[in-house]
Amino acid sequence: MRKFMDEEFLLFSEPASKLYHEYAEKTPILDYHCHISPKEIAEDRQFDNIAQVWLGGDHYKWRFMRSCGVEEKYCTGDASDHDKFIKWAECLGKAIGNPLYHWSHLELQRYFDYHGYLNADTAEEVWELCNKKLADPSMSVRNIIKKSGVTLICTTDDPVDDLAYHKAIREDTSFDVKVLPAWRPDKAMNLEKPDYTDYLEKLAVAAGTGKISSWKELRDALKIRMEFFKEQGCVVSDHALEFVMYAPASDEEIEKIFKDRLEGKIPDKEDEYRFKTAFMAFVAGEYVRLNWTMQLHYGCKRDNNSRMFEKLGPDTGYDCINNYAPSSQCADFLNMLESRGSLPRTILYSLNPADNEYIGTVIGCFQDSTAVAKIQHGSAWWFNDHIKGMTDQIKSLASLGNLSGFVGMLTDSRSFLSYTRHEYFRRILCNILGEWVEKGEYPEDYKTLGEIVENISYYNAVRYFGFPLEDK
Repeated sequence: MRKFMDEEFLLFSEPASKLYHEYAEKTPILDYHCHISPKEIAEDRQFDNIAQVWLGGDHYKWRFMRSCGVEEKYCTGDASDHDKFIKWAECLGKAIGNPLYHWSHLELQRYFDYHGYLNADTAEEVWELCNKKLADPSMSVRNIIKKSGVTLICTTDDPVDDLAYHKAIREDTSFDVKVLPAWRPDKAMNLEKPDYTDYLEKLAVAAGTGKISSWKELRDALKIRMEFFKEQGCVVSDHALEFVMYAPASDEEIEKIFKDRLEGKIPDKEDEYRFKTAFMAFVAGEYVRLNWTMQLHYGCKRDNNSRMFEKLGPDTGYDCINNYAPSSQCADFLNMLESRGSLPRTILYSLNPADNEYIGTVIGCFQDSTAVAKIQHGSAWWFNDHIKGMTDQIKSLASLGNLSGFVGMLTDSRSFLSYTRHEYFRRILCNILGEWVEKGEYPEDYKTLGEIVENISYYNAVRYFGFPLEDK
């Protein structure tokens, strides 16, 4: 029997162990998509206790606690931090087979040097140990990032954000990790939302354009804000979509849909999709001009529990996989961009694991010599960033495309301890490659294999996004 989460965790062959310990383990981390707070980095926050790090805003953990029958006050309510942690510890002992179990214990090992296991019996011991370590200045937010081997972080930022904290971080020469904004214009696109016109007022103020009263004026305001983001170092965009849609319409039709919305008319689904297709086509063209990468996250049905949404708002653990994502529309949308010369480097992420093969075949239709793997199959994320989900995505990409050109893992997290997810991914990656060597499906060519591992872990992303980092 193997030891619990030791140095050979998830590595089941000699080639896998060699690839991880000699290559992946030594490679820095580049987190090109996350939801951590630039304010907390700028202010170098020091957490008071482990509950603040682990349970504040972590809807993964809240979902599991609810599935264990825990009262909401211990998830998002007014229970003390201590009591929330104790409840989480009681639940974690039951999380067999869930990636939360592995993530939590990797974090305990790497940041707190705790190699036992957390459950109801050890909760108080771990609470005291973690809080003592968190009180040390070496566990401030910036030091956690440095300790994790991170060289660059892309946060998630709305077009109306003033990016003041990014500017403060950039001007602080005592911190050499790059923290760049990422453009996330969902609120400017989602005209079906009841607060859409309120958002347009904020966008107009941020852009300094005066009232936005036409589709053209919306585009002009967005271009102004894109230029501002570019000045602050942005090279990445990100979009949350229901699916990658293709519903072409004329400028006149889009103008009418937009003006109707300004007058209070909520569009039907057909007009919503027409507007969003036009919106995405517009920003994609701008991304080509700016040399930005476009990330498309889709396949999620959000806020399914309306009662709890009214009480807690979005991103609180009530989303699920949407199994509707027509590959034909995705292909047609990418083809429209390609035919116009406005297809940027693009990463496709579907929340539905059934979409792996269709993504693998769609991306192969639009590769060209402007970038290695210009159109990417993004890493397994959210409900899929577990052993099976990562394994399926990696093997699917390898079977249908160029795994060696893959830009690898991201945290997609709000926690500063989530960088161990990169370790988790790298162990799984090395185990897959090691398995192929062990079975004689690939030679023991460690020069090539090691380069592939290092590139997927870090260097591919440096080159693909064009980040201001040193390449090999």
